[in-house]
Amino acid sequence: QVQLVESGGGLVQAGGSLRLSCAASGRASLTYHMGWFRQAPGKDREFVAGISYSARSTNYAGSVKDRFTISRDNAKNTVYLQMNSLKPEDTAVYYCNRITTPTSTTPLFPRSWGQGTQVTVSS
Repeated sequence: QVQLVESGGGLVQAGGSLRLSCAASGRASLTYHMGWFRQAPGKDREFVAGISYSARSTNYAGSVKDRFTISRDNAKNTVYLQMNSLKPEDTAVYYCNRITTPTSTTPLFPRSWGQGTQVTVSS
């Protein structure tokens, strides 16, 4: 099973931007449809965005649509999440995981997660 490593989180003011990265560890490649998920304190993990392996198809949660953009560079085995116009309610730990289809909103391996990357948005 591919180990995923998330990075790029940090502390940002409301209205700011961050770009998260999800990479496969070692020589593994991300030849899968991929999704970003997040978990805020005291809340369940939720779907944020998904992308097909070809990058032709993307899908977003309503709360982030028009603010976040998911993309990928298959040559670098990396999936990105560009987050603009950040809001305090976007504060969460962000994770990536495989998804079964480009429109899936659930992770393929719900018990297997990386360490995630913390995003904190101050008001």
